[in-house]
Amino acid sequence: MNVDSETSHASSSGPATPDRSGAGVFATTHWSVVLSALDQESKVSAEALEQLCRAYWYPLYAYARRVTNNPADAEDLTQGFFAKLLQKDYLRSAARDRGRFRTFLLTALQRFMANEWDRQHAQKRGGFAPAISIDQEVAENRFAAEPAQGLQPDALFDRHWAMALLDQAMAQLREEYAASGRAALFEHLQNCLTQDEGSLPYAEVAARLKSTEAGVKMAMSRLRARYREVLRLQIAQTVTSEAEVEDEVRHLFRAFS
Repeated sequence: MNVDSETSHASSSGPATPDRSGAGVFATTHWSVVLSALDQESKVSAEALEQLCRAYWYPLYAYARRVTNNPADAEDLTQGFFAKLLQKDYLRSAARDRGRFRTFLLTALQRFMANEWDRQHAQKRGGFAPAISIDQEVAENRFAAEPAQGLQPDALFDRHWAMALLDQAMAQLREEYAASGRAALFEHLQNCLTQDEGSLPYAEVAARLKSTEAGVKMAMSRLRARYREVLRLQIAQTVTSEAEVEDEVRHLFRAFS
């Protein structure tokens, strides 16, 4: 594999970079998905909203799990909350208080737990139709592997929210590289994104790809630049203005400190 030619090809004919202008980015925020689902009887809009729920279920599950200290209750709370969230009357009320999507979801869950959990829990467990699929074993395995069990529920939520954004950015990169015929390059380089420059095995990767060390270094530089760009775009979808992006970036990375 010629890494140099592949990265050159990517810059000229790879997937188009999303529009980073204010209108281009903030016309497709998570709130636009919510409002679309509210205003239209569109199956596509409903599916888009359910996709957001699937993307962010675990940060909310982890919050409920830390508060209740009970796996079954955490699952019921998360399912009950999403069932409520997907109701149009609830969305219509919530849409009046738009802000950062992260803050909205956590505040809405807290209100649900405070105001409606007793009534929901009084019903037969699982008495509502699940809004999304939650694999209890997967959820508990993730929760058990938490490196910081002493974190407060709010801090735990922020950490997993940040991890969800990182995962989505990585998934988008994987799709972009696969679409431009560079899947093998991405698979070799993705684990290097979080490593220090001096510790990167450039020579080893170059040998595996039958390329040059200089070519791999250039490919890594381009991957890092695109990763930062995609992550900012992911974050931009969770806020309502360009001015909030930098604050949100700083807040989310503080979640790992």
